Amino acid sequence: MIGGGRKRIMDFEKLDRFIDSLPGYGIPACDISVWRDHSEIYRRRAAQEPGMLPSPDGRYFAYSVSKVVTCAAALTLMEKGLFLLDTPVSGILPEFAELRVLAGGGTYTVPATRPLLMRHLFCMTSGFGYNLTSAELRRVKDETQGACPTREAVRAMAKIPLNFEPGEKYLYGLSHDILAAAVEALSGERFGEYVKRVIFDPLGMTSSTIDPKMTGELEPQYRFNDRTGRPEETAKTNMYVLGSEYESGGAGLATTVGDMIKFADALACGGVGANGRRILSGASIEMMRTPMLNENQQKTFVWDQLGSAYSYGLGVRTLVDPKGGCLMPVGEFGWSGAAGAMLLASPELKLSVYYAQHMLNNKEAFVQPRLRNVIAACVSG
Repeated sequence: MIGGGRKRIMDFEKLDRFIDSLPGYGIPACDISVWRDHSEIYRRRAAQEPGMLPSPDGRYFAYSVSKVVTCAAALTLMEKGLFLLDTPVSGILPEFAELRVLAGGGTYTVPATRPLLMRHLFCMTSGFGYNLTSAELRRVKDETQGACPTREAVRAMAKIPLNFEPGEKYLYGLSHDILAAAVEALSGERFGEYVKRVIFDPLGMTSSTIDPKMTGELEPQYRFNDRTGRPEETAKTNMYVLGSEYESGGAGLATTVGDMIKFADALACGGVGANGRRILSGASIEMMRTPMLNENQQKTFVWDQLGSAYSYGLGVRTLVDPKGGCLMPVGEFGWSGAAGAMLLASPELKLSVYYAQHMLNNKEAFVQPRLRNVIAACVSG
């Protein structure tokens, strides 16, 4: 395995050993940056073979880490008074006024009795799952010859029956893709353009894009094969980007470690980046990481890599119970992606982490709980 360099300020021997061990567990290549209070304190890369070592400036699909960016962008609009968490989505996107809910074990549908609210989109309690192959979405793909513009695709999503009444449970799905369309409607800009203007440009994130037609080299993408026990290189495609004009708020971001650590650092430092530019208020950061699930919703918030330590805020995991086995301070928050990326922010420590790998079937449940604990041990002495 191959290890890269890092600027040493603390004793990161434990983290060195853990990162260097990951290729032995089937991770083909990885890269990590750790910042504290606007300064990098650690950077390391590792790979199974010298030729697989990622470029320090390599670009990856962030997949669901995109959701944190989308929620942050939406919160900038809440700060302008354009909506409240309890604003009905239909007041922004009229197509969501008459939703239907699956009933009878999924054999028929009935009209929804509760309105879909903005908080339901943020908190993944909308009732929308990840039905990317629904008849409604297949139809819009056919009608647009594969372009699938964001607003047209989201209008089609409004016709997909909900799995339950809005607010009843937590269910991971298309909520943040719909939230991206709400950002478009409220801002009057394309979603990707708005995110670039209010987040990427202020923080100097020059290599980040939500453009589905983005060009430029991506790091090789792999998929772990459970049968052979090895990663295999696969196409550099993103199944969550539905078409050439679809800007996915849930999974459409392509970015670099160097860019995303700037965003994570701003989240850890009250909404202000290392360059002094503010993207969010401290109050919004606090709301973002506040546990939002009620008791019934929490029962369906089940992730192997989080266990009982976490709840869910506005688009982020948020640490609520150290008895769940996480060494980070309560209030640490962030999210991860389908190829294994992880964003972490701890305002208590002013600590931020971005870890990148590019492997589907990603071993997240093994890597990420251990990674959080090793980092916590290194920075707490």
